[in-house]
Amino acid sequence: MNPYESMKQENKMELHNLKPAKGSIRGKNKRVGRGQGSGRGGTSTHGHKGQQSDSGYNTRRAHEGGQMPLQRRLPKFGFTNIFRREYQGINIDTLQKLADEKKVKSFDIATFISLGLMRKNERVKILGNGEVKAKLDVKAHAFSAKAKSAIEAGGGKTEIVKS
Repeated sequence: MNPYESMKQENKMELHNLKPAKGSIRGKNKRVGRGQGSGRGGTSTHGHKGQQSDSGYNTRRAHEGGQMPLQRRLPKFGFTNIFRREYQGINIDTLQKLADEKKVKSFDIATFISLGLMRKNERVKILGNGEVKAKLDVKAHAFSAKAKSAIEAGGGKTEIVKS
């Protein structure tokens, strides 16, 4: 017998060597309720008695078996970011007004506290509402872009204070 003929016989498609295409079968599904001989008859893996053993039983999403569900335990609205940084806002027109009335040219945290614009443990942010005509030196925790450019355009200096 020719060796090539034996290879042809091996590759020949016949009923006894048919197989499904690779990847087309996901595995055997559990066939429940098909008699005692199957090993999954009787209660069909539902156990004895109780709501979950009934045919057609289906739970709601998030059902917790009588315990108050999570979506009802949590508050309905909002979210509190524990890392949020609160700032006391001060506009540059307020700084200009103080420079005109009280002749203050340099502003720092101690000055803001003494003028009553902020409390001791707060952070201050300078905001850009208004105009600056005087040359001001301002030290604060944060500046808006507009405020920073307005103060520096008026010949003043801005400095960010760490705390």
